[in-house]
Amino acid sequence: MRSTLRTRRAAVLAASGIPAAALIAGCGSSGGSSGSSSRPSAPAGVTLQTAQDPKLGTIVTDSAGFTLYRFDQDRNSPPESSCNGSCAVVWPPEHADGDVTVKGIDSKLVGTVTRADGTEQVTLNGWPAYRYSPDTKPGDTKGQGVGGTWFALTPGGDRAGTPGGSTPNPAGPGNPGSPMPGTPGY
Repeated sequence: MRSTLRTRRAAVLAASGIPAAALIAGCGSSGGSSGSSSRPSAPAGVTLQTAQDPKLGTIVTDSAGFTLYRFDQDRNSPPESSCNGSCAVVWPPEHADGDVTVKGIDSKLVGTVTRADGTEQVTLNGWPAYRYSPDTKPGDTKGQGVGGTWFALTPGGDRAGTPGGSTPNPAGPGNPGSPMPGTPGY
């Protein structure tokens, strides 16, 4: 059901004629916008699990196999999500709907944060977890390195694919998820 809703949302975004870069540009703002994603309530419970990516190593996915990301403009101590409004449409938060179970992840690192709209979002080592709308099938990692601030999560909550989890991958033409040159908001 999640992948069907995700596909519908991506189709609506594509059909609306709004360039993805314009939506992504809103991701740098933590202003007063407290909108929520258009994601309807999920079934009770969330599962975080690990998967192997040939380029990024071990990453975290949801129960359907979709990559989960962290946003460097968020905070992990204390946890705080700064992706709201139009940002949360492109980067839907992984909502904490019921119990959160883990496979291959230390359960002590999993928590939640209350978002600006009052909903609960899953955190990993304090970092709020998101999906990326252009990831249309399990295993996609198109959000890796977008804007130099979005990275797939490792099981420890670090940035995937970066030495020590701390050096961002450069955004550019070789990264299909990177913004177009000159895109504001980063």
